[in-house]
Amino acid sequence: MNFGLFCFYENYDGDYAKVLASQTALVQYAEGLGFQEAWVAEHHFTDFGVSPSVLLLLAHLAGVTKRIRLGTAALLLPFHDPIKAAEDIATLDHLSGGRLNLGVAHGGPFPLQNRHFKVPPETARTKMLEALELIVRLLGTDKVSHSGTHFQIEGVTTHPKPLQRPIPVFLASQNPEVVHHAANRGYGLLGGQGATIDKLKPTLAHYRGINPSSPKPLTLLRTFYVAKTRAAALAVALPSIRRFRERMRTMLADNGEPSGLVTIEVDRLLENALIGDVAECRDKIQKLREELDLNSLVLKPAANDPAANRYSLSLFGEEVMPYV
Repeated sequence: MNFGLFCFYENYDGDYAKVLASQTALVQYAEGLGFQEAWVAEHHFTDFGVSPSVLLLLAHLAGVTKRIRLGTAALLLPFHDPIKAAEDIATLDHLSGGRLNLGVAHGGPFPLQNRHFKVPPETARTKMLEALELIVRLLGTDKVSHSGTHFQIEGVTTHPKPLQRPIPVFLASQNPEVVHHAANRGYGLLGGQGATIDKLKPTLAHYRGINPSSPKPLTLLRTFYVAKTRAAALAVALPSIRRFRERMRTMLADNGEPSGLVTIEVDRLLENALIGDVAECRDKIQKLREELDLNSLVLKPAANDPAANRYSLSLFGEEVMPYV
């Protein structure tokens, strides 16, 4: 099983340069500890999750790392032109030396994104799937023609072609239609921080019912913080999670989401999180491995303080990762 770092680019101090530099340094630090993956979120119209240009951020990370695989978690395809996306994805795959993982999603729950990018929420999912298949064709073949609901092109050839043939694809959804689509094509799945084991198990059963032979499909995101004692871990993680929740509430409200529909709750984050001492984190990971078809576990450090996150990553790399 691979371990990764989830990059949200939280801007707690209102300093864009600081958060960009801090997140870059943490990816480099994780690579040095032996983490195999780093995944970057895409968000728009907020001063909190400062990662609107996800492919540009990954291009920078490709230039300052050597081994760690770099993923989009996720590229919001309904808001991107598929021809330009294919060109950028292939270029990034070359810049990274063939280290790109392509995670895609339809976006939400951020109404401003749909409004400003002129994508009605009810069409976002079908547009995502159509864009994805068009991108996959453009990455793999020449003179691509397509006449669909959302896109029409004729005889398009993009350059360069990617270094990886094919680039690994992951879909961030538990929607049955999307899971069916992923299973049919051998794509992986991205499970979010709020996805419980009980919800993921039927999703994976659906996937396996369609595609029983594909390698382990699930890449799972989890909030985490490990310390020498459970009390020490909670002392750092709980205030940070509460602060993250409040900033997310503001982010959702700024994007037009009614506060009563906000689903990010401390109890749910804690229920799914890997927070505790070394033994507890090992046990929780072992349970995930036993109950889920888990290929990669991607960790979002809970602390607001970079030094605290480096400490937790170090402890995880030295005392958890080698033993699970």
